[in-house]
Amino acid sequence: MGFKSDIEIAQEAKMQDIREMAKKLNISEEDIDLYGKYKAKVDYNLLKKTKGKNGKLILTTAINPTPAGEGKTTTAIGVADALSKLGKSTVVALREPSLGPVFGIKGGAAGGGYAQVVPMEDINLHFTGDIHAIGAANNLLAAMVDNHIYQGNKLNIDTRRVVWRRAVDMNDRQLRFITDGLSGKTNGVPREDGFDITVASEIMAIFCLANDITDLKERLARIVVAYTREGKPITAGQINAQGAMAALLKDALKPNLVQTLEGTPAFVHGGPFANIAHGCNSVIATKMAKHFGDYVVTEAGFGADLGAEKFLDIKCRMAGLKPDAVIIVATVRALKYNGGVPKAELSKENLEALEKGLPNLLKHVENITKVYKLPAVVALNRFPTDTEAELKLVEDKCKELGVNVKLSEVWAKGGEGGQEVAKEVLRLIDEEENNFEYAYDVQLPIKDKIRAIAQKIYGADDVDFTTGASKQIKQLEELGFGNIPVCIAKTQYSLTDDQKKLGRPTGFKITVRQVNVSAGAGFVVAVTGSIMKMPGLPKVPAAEKIDVDENGVISGLF
Repeated sequence: MGFKSDIEIAQEAKMQDIREMAKKLNISEEDIDLYGKYKAKVDYNLLKKTKGKNGKLILTTAINPTPAGEGKTTTAIGVADALSKLGKSTVVALREPSLGPVFGIKGGAAGGGYAQVVPMEDINLHFTGDIHAIGAANNLLAAMVDNHIYQGNKLNIDTRRVVWRRAVDMNDRQLRFITDGLSGKTNGVPREDGFDITVASEIMAIFCLANDITDLKERLARIVVAYTREGKPITAGQINAQGAMAALLKDALKPNLVQTLEGTPAFVHGGPFANIAHGCNSVIATKMAKHFGDYVVTEAGFGADLGAEKFLDIKCRMAGLKPDAVIIVATVRALKYNGGVPKAELSKENLEALEKGLPNLLKHVENITKVYKLPAVVALNRFPTDTEAELKLVEDKCKELGVNVKLSEVWAKGGEGGQEVAKEVLRLIDEEENNFEYAYDVQLPIKDKIRAIAQKIYGADDVDFTTGASKQIKQLEELGFGNIPVCIAKTQYSLTDDQKKLGRPTGFKITVRQVNVSAGAGFVVAVTGSIMKMPGLPKVPAAEKIDVDENGVISGLF
């Protein structure tokens, strides 16, 4: 059998009618909205109207990402299929891909090989329009803010302190900083402005943390859009935008039901980035999955320093969730890269580099087992070039921390290749202690919360706050935003705020240069390093390779 691309594997799959997926979960046809044959939205009111299972929650996280690839989403899907093969009623809960990475460098988020969610092309492109709806709600609020200023500015908004930016779901560096409202009085009030990628919008964060439409509306109303000349916050509620925004998001709020290649039901809903937002799928989808399945496999973006930290400290805290087990994904190749091996040489055995890169994995293991006190397994995503000596070295080092390593071959074998990981997950849930606790007390001052994450999770010595960041923190605490979780925006490539420092660095500090509040989402955002909320395209964007033929068949999509 020759090598097949992800899209070829997905296109060859015989998908089941989505009504069959609903039937597997005991969801009736009246409670789903069909989007063609293979996608549906499910009424989240079923959470209140029907008796649920309260399934076991399995979080999939990883080491810091490298160009060598880790396969976190692929592993989550493959392990869900493996649990289904073992006769367990299983649901997988994932994020929706953003068009920015799809056309940029990172690729899609539907898994890979024989562990994918389908219809892959739809999921990676427009899907059911949720992200477009979020962008529309974001930009409606932006238009209403500027219109309020133009129509007399009754709320006395300081045009230099409008903090609500516009959004587009595309990597477009040209739009990061713009000046608008030019060319005369009738075209608005001139001011500096800019665009964020839609998945970095606070609307996306709110969408993923809301419990229902009422909660969504209340959160939307709390968004801080600007400040007055006296420094008083102005909210979306004062602009009277929350009702119309919620109307745009009404259908999007229903979780999307799709399936894996092996017919395991999957909720794919919401998609905030984990380096600049909280990086988890929607609370509604996770609760729906737990409601209808005995076992739920979900994932959080990037490594355990970002996605898992935010999943545990923000999402679980707000939604009253508690993971029953954690899968930490790694590859020998990525660990050798962390040990200083160039990408072109990762296929050669190199125990010395592996030993040097392994501390990155061990730090993520410690975060989960020692900081959060959760039972974990390392899923080693196997590549054909991995040697027995390399695999044994990873296994021995993890054993020293009391964590088992199980080989994952889900990319090549689907659910069959995830059996070892799945069986270990079931053992962890049944036999291991689970004393879950957060990394910090939410009542601590903002600086102490940031310091707790930096020291406990990243391994930093301390945190440096710029003068501007310290001033912003003081203002936020005075405004009553001191006792909410913190969401740290940091590079995904390193445990530090410098993406070039690989492995497990020591003797470093984190620099916080900006702090603002996402009052609707319910957390304070601390920006470190040179992180941006609008990515750019690479020299050769993935978009250059994507095409569609006269029959509507898409190619080049991974």
